[in-house]
Amino acid sequence: MCRQVFGFRLAMIALAAPAALLNAAPGLGVRLVGAAVVVTFMVSYVLFRDWERFGPLLLRHPSLLAADTLFGSFLLISAGPDTTLAYVSVCTPLLAGLVYSWRGAACFASLQSLILLLVHATLKADRHAPVAEALLLPGLCVVAGAMGSTLRNLMLRFGAATQALTTVQARLAAAEAVSAERARLAREMHDSVAKTLYGVALAADGLAATASTDAPDPDRIRQQAELVSRSARRAAAESRELLTDLRREPSALPVEQPLWHELAYEVGQFTARTGLRATCDWPTGADSALPPVPSALARHLLSIATEALENAHRHASATHVDVRASVHGDLLRLTVHDDGRGLPPGTTLERLRSSGHFGLLGMVERAAQAGARIRIGRGGHERGTEVRVEIPLSALDSAGSSPGEA
Repeated sequence: MCRQVFGFRLAMIALAAPAALLNAAPGLGVRLVGAAVVVTFMVSYVLFRDWERFGPLLLRHPSLLAADTLFGSFLLISAGPDTTLAYVSVCTPLLAGLVYSWRGAACFASLQSLILLLVHATLKADRHAPVAEALLLPGLCVVAGAMGSTLRNLMLRFGAATQALTTVQARLAAAEAVSAERARLAREMHDSVAKTLYGVALAADGLAATASTDAPDPDRIRQQAELVSRSARRAAAESRELLTDLRREPSALPVEQPLWHELAYEVGQFTARTGLRATCDWPTGADSALPPVPSALARHLLSIATEALENAHRHASATHVDVRASVHGDLLRLTVHDDGRGLPPGTTLERLRSSGHFGLLGMVERAAQAGARIRIGRGGHERGTEVRVEIPLSALDSAGSSPGEA
C-alpha cells in the first residue's frame, strides 16, 4: 500500500515539475525549485523501489516525512495549488496514517492543511476565492489521513486474523498427522505383530494340550515347541521391522517391490501354516503381464490380501480361498474369495470398531490410503466372502514417478 502511494507521488511530481520550474523566479528560485524536484522525486523513487529496506527507517524517524513535506511545499508554492502537485500533498497524510496510525495522520494532516491554506492565501490574495475552494484540499488531507489510519487498522487486523488462522491450521495439520500415524501404527501392528502373537498363543495351547496327555509324544512336543520358537522369533523380527520402518527416511524406501511374487509366497505360507487350501490365479509371467506396483501401494495391497486370508481362516470356516489378480480396462483388480459362511447380517464398520474387530476397518483404511476402491461382501458368488480391491492404472504411474509422495 505504501509503495503504491509513492508510485502515485512519482507520477504527480513528474507531471507538475515543468509547471513548477516555469513559474519559479529566475536564478536562485529556479535552483531551489529544481533541487526540490530532484529531492522529492528521488526520495519517492527510492521508497517506491526498496520499501522493505527503507520503510523501517521512515517508520522510526517521522522527521524524514516532515522534511519531505517541507520540500514539497516549495514545489507547491512554485507550481501553484491548481496544478497536479496539489494531489501530492494529499498523499502525505495518507502515508502518515498508514505508517504512524491516527496520531501521525492527525499531525501531518494538520501540517499539510496549514501549508495548503497558507499557499492558497498567499497566491490568491489578489482575488476573492470561494471558501469551499480554499478548504477543498485541506479537507481532502483530513479525509486521506483518516483513510490511511483506517486502512492500517484493517490491515493489522487482517494480518492478526491470518496469523491466527495459520496457527489453527498448523495445529489441525499436526493433530491430523498424529491421528493418521496412530491409525497407521494400529494397522501395522494388527497386520503383523498381533497376528504372529496370536499364532504363538495357538501353538502354545497346542503344546500345553500335548504335554498334559497321559502319554505325551516327545516328537510331537518337540515339533510344537519348535513351532512356538519360530513364531516367537517371527514376532520379534516383525517388531524390529516395524521399528526400523518408523525410523526410516521416506527417501530410503525402495521404489518398487515384486508384489506378485510376494503375494504368491504369502499364500503358500498361509496354506502350510493353517492347512486351509489357498490358490493364486493370475496370468502366467505375472510380473510381465501385470503392471509393477510401487512399494507403498504394494504394501497396502499385500496387507489387505493377507488380512482377508486370515479372516477366512479364523472366522469364515472356509475350505478354500481363491486369490486372483487381473487388469480390467484401466483398473488393476485384486480379489480374495473364500467359500465360508460369509459376513454376519448387519455388519458395519462402526459395529466392528465398537466390538474391537479392527481387521476390516484396517483394510478399508489401507484402500483409502492407496487411492483404491474396496468392496467386501458376497460379490457375484452364491456363498462366502469376497474382498475386491480396484485401483486405477494411472495411480500406479503417478505413484511410481513420485515415490516420496506415494
